[in-house]
Amino acid sequence: MSSSRPSQSSASSGRSKHSARIIAQTTVDAKLHADFEESGSSFDYSSSVRFTGTVSGDIQPRSDRVTTAYLHQIQKGKLIQPFGCLLALDEKTFRVIAYSENAPEMLTMVSHAVPSVGDHPVLGIGTDVRTIFTNPSAAALQKAMGYGEVSLLNPILVHCKTSGKPFYAIVHRVTGSLIIDFEPVKPYEVPMTAAGALQSYKLAAKAITRLQSLPSGSIQRLCDTMVQEVFELTGYDRVMAYKFHDDDHGEVFSEETKPGLEPYLGLHYPATDIPQAARFLFMKNKVRMICDCNAKHVKVIQDDKLPFDLTLCGSALRAPHSCHLQYMENMNSIASLVMSVVVNEGDEEGEGEGERSDQASQQQKRKRLWGLVVCHNTTPRFVPFPLRYACEFLAQVFAVHVNKELELENQIVEKNILRTQTLLCDMLMRDAPLGIVSQSPNVMDLVKCDGAVLLYKNKIYRMGATPTDLQLRDIVSWLSEYHTDSTGLSTDSLHDAGYPGALALGDGVCGMASVRITPNDMLFWFRAHTAAEIRWGGAKHEPGERDDGRKMHPRSSFKAFLEVVKTRSLSWKDFEMDAIHSLQLILRNAFKDTDVMDTTTDAIHSRLQDLKIEGMQELEAVTSEMVRLIETATVPILAVDVDGLVNGWNLKIAELTGLPVDRAIGRHLLSLVEDSSAGIVKKMLDSALQGKEEQNIQFEIKTHESRSDSGPISLVVNACASRDLRENVVGVCFVAQDITGHKTVMDKFTRIEGDYKAIVQNPNPLIPPIFGTDEFGWCSEWNPAMAKISGWSRKDVINKMLLGEVFGTHTACCRLKNQEAFVNLGIVLNNAVTGHESEKISFGFFAQSGKYVECILCVSKKIDGEGAVTGVFCFLQLASPELQQALHVQRLTEQTALKRLRALAYSRRQIRTSLSGIMYSRKLMEGTDLGEHQKQLLHTSAQCQRQLNKILDDTDLDCIIDGYLDLEMVEFTLHEVLVASISQVMMQSNGKGIHIADDLQEEIMSETLYGDSLRLQQVLADFLSISVSCTPNGGQLGVAASLTKDRLGQSVQLVHLEFRITHAGGGVPEALLSQMFGGDTDTSEEGISLLVSRKLVKLMNGDVQYLREAGKSTFIISVELAGANKPKGE
Repeated sequence: MSSSRPSQSSASSGRSKHSARIIAQTTVDAKLHADFEESGSSFDYSSSVRFTGTVSGDIQPRSDRVTTAYLHQIQKGKLIQPFGCLLALDEKTFRVIAYSENAPEMLTMVSHAVPSVGDHPVLGIGTDVRTIFTNPSAAALQKAMGYGEVSLLNPILVHCKTSGKPFYAIVHRVTGSLIIDFEPVKPYEVPMTAAGALQSYKLAAKAITRLQSLPSGSIQRLCDTMVQEVFELTGYDRVMAYKFHDDDHGEVFSEETKPGLEPYLGLHYPATDIPQAARFLFMKNKVRMICDCNAKHVKVIQDDKLPFDLTLCGSALRAPHSCHLQYMENMNSIASLVMSVVVNEGDEEGEGEGERSDQASQQQKRKRLWGLVVCHNTTPRFVPFPLRYACEFLAQVFAVHVNKELELENQIVEKNILRTQTLLCDMLMRDAPLGIVSQSPNVMDLVKCDGAVLLYKNKIYRMGATPTDLQLRDIVSWLSEYHTDSTGLSTDSLHDAGYPGALALGDGVCGMASVRITPNDMLFWFRAHTAAEIRWGGAKHEPGERDDGRKMHPRSSFKAFLEVVKTRSLSWKDFEMDAIHSLQLILRNAFKDTDVMDTTTDAIHSRLQDLKIEGMQELEAVTSEMVRLIETATVPILAVDVDGLVNGWNLKIAELTGLPVDRAIGRHLLSLVEDSSAGIVKKMLDSALQGKEEQNIQFEIKTHESRSDSGPISLVVNACASRDLRENVVGVCFVAQDITGHKTVMDKFTRIEGDYKAIVQNPNPLIPPIFGTDEFGWCSEWNPAMAKISGWSRKDVINKMLLGEVFGTHTACCRLKNQEAFVNLGIVLNNAVTGHESEKISFGFFAQSGKYVECILCVSKKIDGEGAVTGVFCFLQLASPELQQALHVQRLTEQTALKRLRALAYSRRQIRTSLSGIMYSRKLMEGTDLGEHQKQLLHTSAQCQRQLNKILDDTDLDCIIDGYLDLEMVEFTLHEVLVASISQVMMQSNGKGIHIADDLQEEIMSETLYGDSLRLQQVLADFLSISVSCTPNGGQLGVAASLTKDRLGQSVQLVHLEFRITHAGGGVPEALLSQMFGGDTDTSEEGISLLVSRKLVKLMNGDVQYLREAGKSTFIISVELAGANKPKGE
């Protein structure tokens, strides 16, 4: 795909490209399928794939008829696999409107083991389905069909009336009818006696626990673990994690096989190997099983009077098409089980009431098929529905973790973008533009590429694998002719983009990104073909062994894939193009003739300081409000520093513990908690100090004085790291909830062996919201507090499936925010039913009113007198209004700080860009014929620019204030430092009519010194600026310097420098001096400047004094520098 519209947004551009690719790929899929059907045994797979690989998304399909026929066959096929039978029923009358040809034999066959009573039921069109099953089974079916989300009750155990054989009935709705798959329960299988998903979840409990315990940061480890667990759970010969790439081709990302099987790990396959229609079905049906690819399919007979064709897309029995069966046979895979891995496409968390009605359609748009977990077997294999259901849930848990890993990868991408922005600035601070190709880092470090070229002033500067000069000029001519109005072009295939000389470039140059800087100057990045990036991790052929390229086989697919992509490179990512376009804009600015040499650093300083002071005032107002809320909050809040010492203790925690604020401050947190909780608190504290925020941690804290007799306080705490502007962790804040009363209720529940209703249904406001299920997942408890916060009464929810009907993502009473929340709820309920200890998770749902309820969910098992688990109890812990307000203010503070940091970062970047233009112009002027005075002015300008660059790097003022800044050691003279410092206040002093007089000896001014000249220059400029601002109009300011030396060896001297800046007038205000010496926490703009300057002086082993005399005042600045001994005889 190519693009010549860089102005288009990355997200919308990516979506439109993907949509076009799906449409084009569906046409290709249909063409391949039609070729296979027409050719039969003479079908040449490799040549067909190579031919379709040239189809572009921009080419109109040759015929819609082929595509329409293909999609109709996929969706409306009338064949099923023979491991079960199928009935379609009229939803109102329960009469059969379609049945598979094997249904009469399977469901009405007489068994000799069951006595025959009366007439045998006949199964056909119009038969009432209730007549062919036992009365309890018929009643169970009829009850299930009355539910809106009937699929939540699958599987339903039924028994045939004639044979007594058990079957699992798997029901789903389609337009106008009910489709029921009947799968026989095998003799060796213990049938599930209850319907619903909760029973199936137990089968995958071990695998889910292992996935949940994995550390984040490695999608490869996650896939390897998933493959291993599915391999053990299902018993298939081969299990693979199959990942889809951006261009829809697939890769075997992880694999587990039985000994003796050829590995497919690392193989890549064309997108056509898994058609788009099949991918759409994988989005709807999360698990797909083929028991035997050699089995004869069974026809479905439909009532001729039906006005529509039934669709079997949702049926587990749906037969695969012949092309796929041939593929399976060629790779010696007789049976397969495939689980889809569906992840988020974008943000799916909408909390508005208006979003409730169309949430289902929105969520479908916001999902994408990341990949598949594929199981193959060399012999026929049948997996019972309960185990398939467990695999489906396991795949959902896996998808949640994949989604988290993708989010983590996106964060890394964002960091890469920040890195590239730094690289851009670094490139342009040097000789522009040649520095970006001649030095390191260079443009090849900006994005991943194999080569780059700068065309500048008709000269070509090449790096890496690039076209020849002649070929490059041909590309430029082609761009000028066919992309005249474009400022750039990005493509993963110059051949597909229409460049006529693409094949002559060879394998080394396939993809290209180019930007036009000026009408005659351009930048290019080049990439080799994709096959160069592919490394197959599977076994190699034996010598002399050859593949039949015509057959559909993994090796043939891999070979076909390499053939298809031999003229295509890896696609250009959106963030890479953003970086390229950023460089384009910066280079344009640098190339322009800049005559704005009068742009002063004062204006830049002013803009930066405006940002700082505005940000501080806003932050101070918000912070004051936040402190007030924290102190008066009705929830316990405490904070500690990096050493674990308490530095925050609000009134509520003081009231609960009996420990006053003044006695708590300064004590270590571990000394305040119960010994049994010390380990938990220490682990939580260590994690939070490392930036890993903990949630819902429960521990007990000691009580003191008047409260000591009441026993320890139980708290559930969220720990969040406190950070400075540099994102360094400087402490931990704990927002807690007192659950002592809740814990008492919980303990009482666990002690009671019989009736819970007296407590659960008690309207006492101290009783928290409670709901519960029986052991099969039906809602059995819903107390008044739960009815109040949800808006749903007890009668609305009792005897409904808790997962799906009460809490779900679509049509449930209490709608959850997303699929991840639904999966997490299923996990904790499953853990409780299987006997795990109580568990707490963050939880939220939309009440009937549309309001979103946020809380902590505590889940505990319910046991009978003999210790058997009979259900689950769930308690909700709600945040108080004060806590919600405190959290809101905290978020507001963070957003404000982030907004100011972004503005500051933007200004810094723009300043750097402007400075690069100024420096470039200055260097051009240095090459002209200048007088000595003009050269001196340019040198002073350069010193001021270097000082500004140094200040722009000072993002961590705490580092300077704490004395951790590294000073440079360069050779300089005092003359150049003083001239540059004084030049920075000349406009200010001239405006006030102030005369600056200096008493500086020539010998001192020419002394060679060693130290950080730019920091010394910064210090002197700051003190001069403050002195000028405090001098009355028409006054006088004097600058003097003295120097003494101490010998340190033969060639080095320690130089003691003292500067005196004397100014007339009343002097610097006392408040400002207090800020300079760090005695005032409310620091102004000038105070910050003086404080930083004094800290810099301290780093130079010096200090600052301020003397007041009659009519004048003096700054005395002393520093220590190194000097060189002059050789004797000089």
